[in-house]
Amino acid sequence: MLKYRTFTIHPFIHLGMLNDWEVQVQKLGQHMYIIKQVKNGFKNLPGYGKSDKPASREDYSYQRQVDWMGRWLEANDFGDITFFGQDWGGLIGLRLVADHPDRFARVVVGNTALPMNVNLEQDIVDKVMAFRQDGQRLSFRDMAFALARLSGIADEPDAFPMGFAHWQKFCWNTVDMPAGFLMEMMINRPATWKVAPRVLLNRYLGTALRPITPLGRAYEAPFPDASYKMGPRAMPSQVPTLPTDPSLEAQKKAWEFFLQFNKPFLCLFTEDDPVTRGAERSFIGRVPGTTGLPHQIFPRGGHFLQESRHRELSAAVSELISST
Repeated sequence: MLKYRTFTIHPFIHLGMLNDWEVQVQKLGQHMYIIKQVKNGFKNLPGYGKSDKPASREDYSYQRQVDWMGRWLEANDFGDITFFGQDWGGLIGLRLVADHPDRFARVVVGNTALPMNVNLEQDIVDKVMAFRQDGQRLSFRDMAFALARLSGIADEPDAFPMGFAHWQKFCWNTVDMPAGFLMEMMINRPATWKVAPRVLLNRYLGTALRPITPLGRAYEAPFPDASYKMGPRAMPSQVPTLPTDPSLEAQKKAWEFFLQFNKPFLCLFTEDDPVTRGAERSFIGRVPGTTGLPHQIFPRGGHFLQESRHRELSAAVSELISST
């Protein structure tokens, strides 16, 4: 088994990915044998970045991503892994830890979750499904507004599943999903005078949202045309926000595993990500391995903290490896 110290899973990537993670690579270099030797320690999910992109919606499910990544893990025979997962990287990676516990030495998660919503009222389930399937076009502006409101209505029982349904619906119904535009808006938002006209044209005329900045164009580059975007379109609908989702039983088993997980489990989150804000509470104090570790909740950083808080993230992971 290859002793592989640090392993990250993430969905979106741009063609300058290693420049993007340059600080992490330099900071974690002593722990990242794979970066130099195998060159795939930063693993893109199928359907994203430089990975293969199956073209059918049926090719994409939460379980299939777990299975694909599990086979990749076994084929490379990695062990002694320090895992870092953000966004889908956390949802899928945590399931990998549960399925292959002997290969992992410690876990770090940031702005992600292991969602399982078993107690949602049926009328809310019906409301969410009706909204997702009503066939009405959803503009970028309306989707973004619904997500932005999540942090202010978190106590309402339908707040997250209904708010997140706007993201799921927008992604699936937008055939040419604006991957580059979305990423530049979340990471380094362009000037309002550049963004506003495009957003208004999209809302009222349905025009496509093209990237504005070099960063946005880099994130768009792995998708030559709309036919390559089935992964980012289909996967949001696979996030288990409802008790009727097909991954519910697998999520239950994963949670049973993590409620007994004693290896180091560090949380690094941001307060201003409306989607995962507060998700660290589902881990800290519940997963035994979180006890006594220096978890960090950054006041700002947005969703992609590996971009905005890369130095703090690298330092925290390096210290965890050195101290445990």
